[in-house]
Amino acid sequence: MQEISRRNFIKIGAAGALALAASSASATQNAKDVKFDEEYDVVVIGSGFAGSMATLQALKRGKKVLMIEKMGRAGGNSVINAGNMAVPNNEFQKAAGITDSKEAFIADCLKDGLNLNHIDLLGVIYDRAGDAFEYLKSIGVEFSGKVISASGHSLKRAVQAKNASGSGYIQPMHKAIEENANAVIKKRTKFDDFVVDDSGRVVGVKCREEYKFDPQLASDDRENKSGEVKFFKAKDGVILAAGGYSSDKWFRAQQVPYLKDNIETVSQPGATAGTLIAAMKLGANPLQLSWIQLNPYTNPSEKGFGTSALFSNHCANDYGLTVDPKTGKRFMNEHAGRKIKTEAIFKCMAESENNDNYPVNICDQAAVDANNPVYTSKGVEAGSIKKFNTLEELAKFYKIPLEPFLKTIADFNGYVKAGSDPEFGKPLTKADVSGIDVSKAPFYACQTSPKILYCMGGVQINTKAQVIDAASGEPIAGLYAAGEITGGVHGASRLGTMSMADCMVFGMVAAENI
Repeated sequence: MQEISRRNFIKIGAAGALALAASSASATQNAKDVKFDEEYDVVVIGSGFAGSMATLQALKRGKKVLMIEKMGRAGGNSVINAGNMAVPNNEFQKAAGITDSKEAFIADCLKDGLNLNHIDLLGVIYDRAGDAFEYLKSIGVEFSGKVISASGHSLKRAVQAKNASGSGYIQPMHKAIEENANAVIKKRTKFDDFVVDDSGRVVGVKCREEYKFDPQLASDDRENKSGEVKFFKAKDGVILAAGGYSSDKWFRAQQVPYLKDNIETVSQPGATAGTLIAAMKLGANPLQLSWIQLNPYTNPSEKGFGTSALFSNHCANDYGLTVDPKTGKRFMNEHAGRKIKTEAIFKCMAESENNDNYPVNICDQAAVDANNPVYTSKGVEAGSIKKFNTLEELAKFYKIPLEPFLKTIADFNGYVKAGSDPEFGKPLTKADVSGIDVSKAPFYACQTSPKILYCMGGVQINTKAQVIDAASGEPIAGLYAAGEITGGVHGASRLGTMSMADCMVFGMVAAENI
């Protein structure tokens, strides 16, 4: 194992030193010892929302940009994203008569984030999300034309891709990148380490071309040695946009030991910690790595994100209710933040010996019509969402005791009519759910069980997206970051639709400042 000097331990910090001890990556390269194979102004690591936005904005400024992606398919988790982005004061929000404010936006984020959020970063997102939204429209991203609600937000402020998928953003973004003569995209190219000059400034990267990801390895970053080593110069600097580490079973278990191998994730298999570890080894300050979010909308009958999660989130949770199949009763505020709902669902599941008392998410046809019907039709077709002519049929299928279940429905419908939920405090005002209850047949339902979704922790950045050194508290020259690889924005728990806002805004900011 590489020896770590006292000086380097202090520079890297305890977490970084542990990561270095666990990593088999070679020491950071010095530029005077390297012969660069290719030269660019900017190198972007990652091809999802943050990396794509950073690449586009750097290209807009006339830069020659290399965007690298270790997987064989570009887009990462962004392609399988739901396509919903928080944009305070967007045109659809205004058209719906909804008044937003920076105070309300930050208060919502802090509530779920347990006040661990870095408020200055939240302020940047509030101020610049509209700029990102307008730019996305200018390159051909199509939106549904309405504002939608999302978990943890006190009001509707999210825009939605017309195709209800992250691909609705990634495809036009990558088309614009590919059409620019100053852009180069290299897939199956894995970042391994940084190249620095004598002053410590990041001036390039060490990578492996023709890299072949192997999902069978415990962690590709520590065990997979495939590919040919290449060095790429980055005259202006490097932007980290490599995403989170929710598929890195070893690394995530060091942060949160109870997240064992048998807990599923909705992330694509390439969501590992290699780039983060290399940044910590360089001296980047790691923030809040133990805050890992689970998705409370996923279905135990499906692998990964599946086809019913969007239905659970935007139809059943927004407009309907969730019941404990053992009792037929509600047990949580269905519009609460993800962390609160995840804990409540796990508690419900634990009522059975095998932890399989899966809660049932329920809504009616009016709820489906009020949101994007694509969510539901895909799930019904796949069999992950069930459709019933009557509530009695629904209760029989899920073995829910009928009498208390029907009383729960009647009580909930009464709360909707009154505009107040005295049991759990779910917002039921007409501005939020348009007075929709659970009464219009047919009825829709699916089970739910949380899976690992998002890593709130990562490297520290400032409002210019510069990566902060743990020892000095100053920016690491030539190094920027955006998106899930950064920490501090979301605190303990990310609100729904906030990942896209984070990625798009700070991808834009990183490119502006590099």
